[in-house]
This record gives sequence, structure tokens and C-alpha cells, in this order.
Amino acid sequence: MAHARTAAGITVGLLLSGAVALAAAVPAAADTDPTGSPSPSSSPSGTEYPPPEVPTLTAQIFQPECDGDVPYLRYAVTATGTENDTVTITWLNPSGDDVVQAGLPMSGRVLWPGAAVDASGTPTDWPGWRLEDGVWVEGDEFDWVRPSVDVKLQVNPELTLTAAYPPSSPSCATNPPGTVPPEEPGEPDPGTTEPAAVPADGAPPAAAPPASGFLPQTGAGVAGLAVAAAALVAAGGLAVGAARRRRADG
Repeated sequence: MAHARTAAGITVGLLLSGAVALAAAVPAAADTDPTGSPSPSSSPSGTEYPPPEVPTLTAQIFQPECDGDVPYLRYAVTATGTENDTVTITWLNPSGDDVVQAGLPMSGRVLWPGAAVDASGTPTDWPGWRLEDGVWVEGDEFDWVRPSVDVKLQVNPELTLTAAYPPSSPSCATNPPGTVPPEEPGEPDPGTTEPAAVPADGAPPAAAPPASGFLPQTGAGVAGLAVAAAALVAAGGLAVGAARRRRADG
């Protein structure tokens, strides 16, 4: 009987020890939600983080310009939500290969596709023109960049805008020297001006127009006045002589 009671006690003790170990191995129900995912309070800091910022790209400057008879595109962009600090400019060709200018700073200016300059910055070529036998002729592989072209700006986000080819002015020509710019649809022909008339060497300067209400004195007019004055003097002399004769006769 003593041996039976000792065996029963050992069995009960083993069962109690196993129950305690099993309870310790089961995680608290408060640390999980019904789906089994950790609750917000399970994070080390106990805080929830906001979603990441959506990248954006804006253009502060997007301006075609003419400088020294060279066409440029001036730009300045600002990006958020990205660590990239360079921009890629892509000129979108609707019927062929695009022109890509990569690794550019976030602001600056770039040559218009088809334009070229020498080491000193003097223009040597313009889009839409080709040099044949020393004569500039309309038409080349960059006709598509004028009168306007779509331009894509890429940092991480991207932005597409339309750029108009800069027109010529009396102080800056965006076409070869001595040429008439091609007609741009819907726009007046820029860069063509009528020069002022220049008198030939030795010719007298043009006379200023007379003031309103007055006519200029000519040589014929002065001569007429002199004849009329002489006639009046002669008539006066005749009248004086006749008066003296009357007094003498009387």
C-alpha cells in the first residue's frame, strides 16, 4: 500500500509540472489580434509610423530663350520624396529617336536639339536648317523640334511639358544669318524687320515736315513778294508827284 501511494504522488507531481511548463510556453492572447498579426502595441516604441511620402516633381522655370543667336531651354526643377539630385531631360520625337540629356543639375540651361556652337560659344548650326555649298537651306533631321516639342523631365518622379522654339528678335536670331525664318503655323513670322531707309552718300537729309497750318516758303514765293513791294513803292511815288504838281498849279 505504501508503494502505491508513493507512485500516485509521483504521477500527480509530474502532471502538475507539465501543466505549468505548457502554460508558460503559450504567448499571451493580448499580444495578437484575431487574425494572428501583431498589434500596434507590440512594436518596441509603441507608435505607428506614417506612410512614406509620395515623390513629386515641379518646374519653377521652363523658359525657351535666345542668347547670342543660340536657342536654349532654361529650366529649374524641385523634387520631393526622393534623394536623387540630378535630372534627365528627354526631347520626345513623335516619329523617331528621342534626344536624351542625362545627369544634369537641377537647374541650368541646355542647347535646343539641332543647335551647335563652337568652343567660343558662337553658333554653327540651327535646327531646321542645313548648309549646302555655303548656302543655308531649310530642312534637316531636327525639323521636329519646332515650332514646339514635348519635353520630359525625370528625377524619380517625372513631368512632361511643351516647349516652343524661341523666336528671333532684332537683337537675337535663332536662324542662320541672312535667312528668312520658316513660317510657324498660327504665328507671325518672327525676326524679320524692314530696315529704315538710308540716304545715298552726299544726299541732303530729308526735310522735316512743316508745322500744322503753315506752308514752307519757296523761292518763287519770295520773288513774288519782292515784285509786289516794288509795285507799291512805285505807286506811292507817282501819288506824291501828282500831289506836288497840283499844289504848284494852284
